Amino acid sequence: MQLKALLEKAILDKNTQKELFSHPDPLQIASIYKDETIALLCALFAYGNAKNIVNFLKKLDFTLLEKSDEYIIKECKNLKYRFQNSQDIAQIFITLKRLKNQNSIENIFTTAYKKEQNITHAIKYFIEQIYRINSYRSYGYEFFFSKNFTFPKGPLKRYNMYLRWMVRKDELDLGLFKNIDKKDLLIPLDTHTHKVSLKIKLLERKIYDFKSVLELTQNLKKFDPHDPIKYDFALYRIGQNKESLWSLN
Repeated sequence: MQLKALLEKAILDKNTQKELFSHPDPLQIASIYKDETIALLCALFAYGNAKNIVNFLKKLDFTLLEKSDEYIIKECKNLKYRFQNSQDIAQIFITLKRLKNQNSIENIFTTAYKKEQNITHAIKYFIEQIYRINSYRSYGYEFFFSKNFTFPKGPLKRYNMYLRWMVRKDELDLGLFKNIDKKDLLIPLDTHTHKVSLKIKLLERKIYDFKSVLELTQNLKKFDPHDPIKYDFALYRIGQNKESLWSLN
């Protein structure tokens, strides 16, 4: 199977620390701390230009997760990132601090996942828990955590990327979560991955949405049913660099 062989070669080329640090990537920051809450902040702020994302993450003081609400609000007063103003960022830290004091993120995801081995249900349950913890609402805050859903319309890229980091364990991914099976992960579909997958006929659906996530994940399972998302970073990087998969051969 030629396409599978090319993708396996791409993984050898791309799923490395050297490649990770060759371009700005939020996983670079998450890799420093190896902490589930800091990694979630890195993943959920990962929208927009990769360089801007990393520059913003470098400004964050993650020790705020241990501080009082008043201190967090004071320290965040000059921070903003795209759709999040300083108040949004302060409340994001307050919410995640409260969560940290109540339960582990791993436990919340795992509890929901284990009912049906379903990652979408786990993400839905996690978002519901987030909104129970803090009554604060704004466009920036809800964009950050994502809105509650029955069936997701958008690709849930940032959550699926977070779960890839947390569940998979290799030279790239952190493997901090121990009780979710990597075979059930979903592709963290971004626009680069979407375009490349269409080009190499891994995906037929042209709309960038959750149905495309399910279609691409199913197609990758044909290559590796036990670890379909191992192809994610290579597909993303090939798309980002406008490379040809065949040129890597």
